[in-house]
Amino acid sequence: MIAVFKKKELEFLGSKKESDNVYSFQFKKGQDLTWEAGQHGLFTITHKKIKSGTKPFSVASAPKEDTIRITTKINDTPSEYKKALLELKPGMTITMSGPVGAFHLKADSPTILIAGGIGITPFRSILKQLDLEGNSNQKPIHLLYMDSDKSYIFKDELNDIANSTSISVTYFDSRDRLYNEIDKYMQLYKDNEKYFIAGPKSMVDSVSAYLQENKVSKQKIKKDVLYGY
Repeated sequence: MIAVFKKKELEFLGSKKESDNVYSFQFKKGQDLTWEAGQHGLFTITHKKIKSGTKPFSVASAPKEDTIRITTKINDTPSEYKKALLELKPGMTITMSGPVGAFHLKADSPTILIAGGIGITPFRSILKQLDLEGNSNQKPIHLLYMDSDKSYIFKDELNDIANSTSISVTYFDSRDRLYNEIDKYMQLYKDNEKYFIAGPKSMVDSVSAYLQENKVSKQKIKKDVLYGY
């Protein structure tokens, strides 16, 4: 938790529109800034005073990449915080506290990564890091990506990673199809697998409950809830 109190200034490099209502913001990574793929930071707006000027975001970039990336939904009536993000110009700065969180992979067993919508952000970091490290992991990793809007943020990157590694990526637009795929892996690995779930609270809670109803212990489930979606 000491990391929470260490603020680092990040220089804004630019933004990218990932889909109709999803944007990525990239910042220069300081030489002394490290994190574990899947962790999040607390990002504070500094160019203007706003209410609730600090928000948590998963770091969507991998530690081996040269930038810090955060990716978030911004609708037609954005919050004051997200308006401030859109106002950023190259050279401006924000601060980051952290990284924090235990949502990172220890690949000592088959692992099922389950993303709901914008919940793909920590998994983009995890899978990109494995790709850049050469994916020396010997245990199977499967990404199940559900998005009812079928926008599938980072789809091209994820497909490239799947093509160059042993990691599998499957896309879904309904929870029923997702659950059918989960059933397949529960039968295949017979309680030797672990689950990582990230997305809106309702989705994370629902998938976690489904796993536990099927006799998966809480100790084998890690959750990353993205509040506000």
